Amino acid sequence: MAKPRPAPDAAKASVAVTGRRGAADTRNSINLRVETQTRQMIDEAAALLGKTRTEFMVDSARALAIDVLLDQRLFVLDATRYDAFVHALDNPPAPGPKLRALLRRKPAWEA
Repeated sequence: MAKPRPAPDAAKASVAVTGRRGAADTRNSINLRVETQTRQMIDEAAALLGKTRTEFMVDSARALAIDVLLDQRLFVLDATRYDAFVHALDNPPAPGPKLRALLRRKPAWEA
């Protein structure tokens, strides 16, 4: 098994993800190392909601993950703005001199 990578702030927490193999097995584990104070706060919040620590952490992480993904992929427009958006996509402006110059430049990775 590969060594887990530390979280961005390794001094505060390190995260390891391990998965079990098997076609029918859809459950995996996530092991976290957190400060005692953080664990106590999570336990208190979970207890207030009548959840286990695991339920609380999974629900919280799932909700934040959904928010992050939707923030990157979903936007809502009323009918008028949607029509204007589609029109702009279907009818882009003609390339100007700056765009033409940019497209003629050789990329840094090819230099």
